[in-house]
Amino acid sequence: MLVYCASVSSSQKITVDVPTALLELAQAATGEGVTATVREGLRLLAARRAQRDLRRLRGKVRFTIDVDHLRED
Repeated sequence: MLVYCASVSSSQKITVDVPTALLELAQAATGEGVTATVREGLRLLAARRAQRDLRRLRGKVRFTIDVDHLRED
């Protein structure tokens, strides 16, 4: 499973051809500039993959935590 760490200080400069209309829609959705919009899109893709990987574990992991006991705090 791939895990994204937001504290990574390195970055990579890239050149990407993006349809103008798509970029404008994405920027309208984020309310941010190009860089922030692209970063948000990449974060969402990574999150979607993590969610998919977690769904694959559904029913395969047993928890031994007593929820009622935790709520007593």
